[in-house]
Amino acid sequence: MAYQIDRYSNTLLTNVEDGTVDQTTDLKFIGKNYAGYGEIQNENFLFLLENFSGATAPSRPLSGQIWYDTSVSKLKFYDGTKWRTNGGSEASATQPTGLSIGDFWWDTTNDQLYVFNGTIFILVGPQNAGDGVTQMQSLELLDTNGTQRNVIAGTVNGETVFIVSSAEFDIGASNTITGFDRVKKGLTLINTKLATDGVTTPAGHYYWGTASDSLRLGGVLASQYIQQASGGANTVFTTAVEFPDAGILIGNSQDLQLFIENGTEGVIQNVTGNNSKIKIKNTNGSGTNTHTMDFTSSGLIPATDNTVTLGSTGYKWSNVYASNFTGEASQATALRVGTDFRTASSSASNNTVAVRDATGNIAANLFQGTATQARYADLAEIYATDEIHPVGTAIAVGGKAEARAASIGDICIGVISDNPAYLMNSDAEGQAVGLKGRVPVRVNGPISKGQAVYAWKDGVCSTITTNALVGVALETSTEEGEKLVECVLKV
Repeated sequence: MAYQIDRYSNTLLTNVEDGTVDQTTDLKFIGKNYAGYGEIQNENFLFLLENFSGATAPSRPLSGQIWYDTSVSKLKFYDGTKWRTNGGSEASATQPTGLSIGDFWWDTTNDQLYVFNGTIFILVGPQNAGDGVTQMQSLELLDTNGTQRNVIAGTVNGETVFIVSSAEFDIGASNTITGFDRVKKGLTLINTKLATDGVTTPAGHYYWGTASDSLRLGGVLASQYIQQASGGANTVFTTAVEFPDAGILIGNSQDLQLFIENGTEGVIQNVTGNNSKIKIKNTNGSGTNTHTMDFTSSGLIPATDNTVTLGSTGYKWSNVYASNFTGEASQATALRVGTDFRTASSSASNNTVAVRDATGNIAANLFQGTATQARYADLAEIYATDEIHPVGTAIAVGGKAEARAASIGDICIGVISDNPAYLMNSDAEGQAVGLKGRVPVRVNGPISKGQAVYAWKDGVCSTITTNALVGVALETSTEEGEKLVECVLKV
């Protein structure tokens, strides 16, 4: 009668007929009354003992069967579909199939270990990529003092691009790393050497992303940049803040620009819109913010009419140059006459504007025009005199020059005048001799208004009658000595 062979799961595997050997599996099942069964049975025990050891997988496996693969020296089991490594990882050039969560696969092409998460294989390591090592490496470095330093080096394609350290040190000559000389506490990028003071040079390796803080920007200390003050306070700078010639733009629409033009010329410019303006505002004595004036395309204009003062009594402008001034000026240094500008003078200077002196007088060499009145009342003419005679001296013709001082017996022609109302022959050399009108006359002795005055001696007159009549006194004087008496000339 045949045997019925069931699996552990109570499912039928095969029926073994009497006197036969069943080879459904890699073990041989012996039927009843089979002669010579001892060898077969002992081989079955041996196969189980050595787990079917061999380089070739058993040809008729059952799920759960164990096989020792001598080609790779690994123990494997059959999962009902294929042979899988029992403990350790699957090793193949391509991704294996049928693995369970947590199973490992060793990629024999790239020498990398993967773990299966139920969906995909995740690389465990090493993280090789390209031709070199790409991974995080724990290194032991010796510094210049021979002290061992433990660091983590980030390596890409065999090049160390950054080093993480818990301490700052200089790398010793026995274990140099290209692009590094001093390792800082924290993370140090390649080519960030001591000589460049923390700046990565040449450029190419950067931190990309957002940093909450930085010691330097472009190699310049962060403290030297403009910063927004905390708590709404104003930003205060204790040293000068520098900008390039391009300057700065201010405003949401970048309305106002401060920049340098032509290398050395500072410019404040409103750069938006047409007919733009720049306003000047300040705070007045009562603390009110006041709009003072505007810079517009047409010029500098006060904000309100007839209220803004340019300069003050204590702070004056040195010089103001313009083609035209429209309005009133309280004073000026020159007056335009035709195309020339004439300054004021209290003396009779050429090409000047005549002004009064400290006594209220105006001086000139010649007045041309019609006068309706005059302060002085005599008509005079210039005569050359033998010497300079005092005002009021009676003059007669004779002497070394044209005229001399008159005395008794002379015919008097006039009196030396101080300020004649009209002067004839004004360009000649000599003294002004009053001929007609009223002039001061030198008189010796008392005199009454209405008395005749005669030349007496050396140009001095008296009331003694002679042939040298000079004039008639217009005032009375009781003084005995010489004095000036206002007279009307009768010469």
